[in-house]
Amino acid sequence: MSEILSATGLEAYYGPTQALHGIDFQVRDGGITTLLGANGAGKTTSLRAVCNMVRTRGAISFAGRRIDNKATEDIVRRGIAHVVEGRGTFVNMTVEENLRLGAYTIKDHGTVLKGIERAYTYFPVLKERHHQQAGTLSGGEQQMLAIARALMLEPKLLLLDEPSFGLAPLVVEEIFRILRTINTEQGVSMLLVEQNASLALHLADHAYLLETGTVVMSGLAQDIRNDDAVRESYLGY
Repeated sequence: MSEILSATGLEAYYGPTQALHGIDFQVRDGGITTLLGANGAGKTTSLRAVCNMVRTRGAISFAGRRIDNKATEDIVRRGIAHVVEGRGTFVNMTVEENLRLGAYTIKDHGTVLKGIERAYTYFPVLKERHHQQAGTLSGGEQQMLAIARALMLEPKLLLLDEPSFGLAPLVVEEIFRILRTINTEQGVSMLLVEQNASLALHLADHAYLLETGTVVMSGLAQDIRNDDAVRESYLGY
């Protein structure tokens, strides 16, 4: 299986402060890769670096072409959608208005309508609430809306930043089940940042463990999940 995303020697900076120190990671085409580590390890920064939202050095390739020198909007148009931590829904707009806004790069009205119906298929609760203001949804429903809105771009790669944050366990399990279905049925590759290491390692096929902006371990998610020493030392479960 070929790689859809590859980062090599990736560095990232916030002003003079270096947050990533020459890391390498890949996402296989149609695969799910997770980035794990403690707060401040560089996981969210890695997602931002892919989208050129922070100052970077190194090489990032997507679908065989370099994107590290591209504007964020160009990267989105190439097929990368980013679900940010905190959901980022437009609270004063309805559910359906949020979805339509997610399709801003798509000009064909029929394609937009198909995207909305596809989103409602994966997230039936959003169809029930399609005229409801997003700010009145529960936290789990807002997270579902954020994912559904990203899917409106028909992305090849979905970047997910802490999709379980602040949500009840049953809601989290449902969202991860839907993510698996989207990956299987649509072939959407995913790069997942997640504090819930156990859930992430059950969803992903590959994993990278980050510590203070460096990769300290990588491999098959199943191998890392089954390594008691790794789980105790780095993942806390």
